[in-house]
Amino acid sequence: MTGASRQTPAPRWRGFVFNTAFYAWTMTMLPIGLTASIRSTANAYVINRVWANGALWLLSLIVGLQFQVRGRENVPDESVMMAVKHQSAWETLALNLELRDPAFVVKRELMRVPVFGWLLHRVGMISVDRSGGGAALRSMVGTARQRVAEGRSIVIFPEGTRTPLGERQPYHPGVAALYKALNVPVIPVALNSGLFWPRRSTWLQPGVVTLEFLPAIPPGLPRRDFMAQLETAIEDASDRLADEARDIHAYL
Repeated sequence: MTGASRQTPAPRWRGFVFNTAFYAWTMTMLPIGLTASIRSTANAYVINRVWANGALWLLSLIVGLQFQVRGRENVPDESVMMAVKHQSAWETLALNLELRDPAFVVKRELMRVPVFGWLLHRVGMISVDRSGGGAALRSMVGTARQRVAEGRSIVIFPEGTRTPLGERQPYHPGVAALYKALNVPVIPVALNSGLFWPRRSTWLQPGVVTLEFLPAIPPGLPRRDFMAQLETAIEDASDRLADEARDIHAYL
């Protein structure tokens, strides 16, 4: 698609209203999730998906932000590792719906948040202490192996944090360690969510986020070759998706 959209930027109040509704929705779901997950871990998975789906519905209703997914044919039925560009909170919601019970690699601090952290533990998220050195890396790898043995896919953000649009952060060694240890295909995932829901911003924009599953990188490559191929695939595709969105929406 070419040519600027007639759609106009969202007023700032829409972002404020969404954030208020999002936190109210989250606080409503936390005790429900806590109660349900005590009964069964499977219930925790269901509540997690309901929460993510509700948040994306609020985003569409209040802000006018929707999404499309490309490359689903590149996602096999077996367990894989997803290496995802991280620009926004948006992808942490959407991937819960696009994948079947994925296990995210998350910073240890999140696991210590009251109630929320316990729920992350119940749904089998993988904690990593970013300052813990080799011991933390080995613990992360061990937990990830367990999740793959359970038939789940692993989601990791190679940069380790949300990166503002147009910037690049070094890819952390954890993704290479998992690649070597898990011996499963790695799906690079590109997106342009940072255009619409920027990091640390309450000014959200209407439009269509694009998430793209790219062709898999097979296991067994030398570390340096894998890291170079992964970064090139994710960054080039994310830049392309951002350019496409800017071509459609003149205000971005």
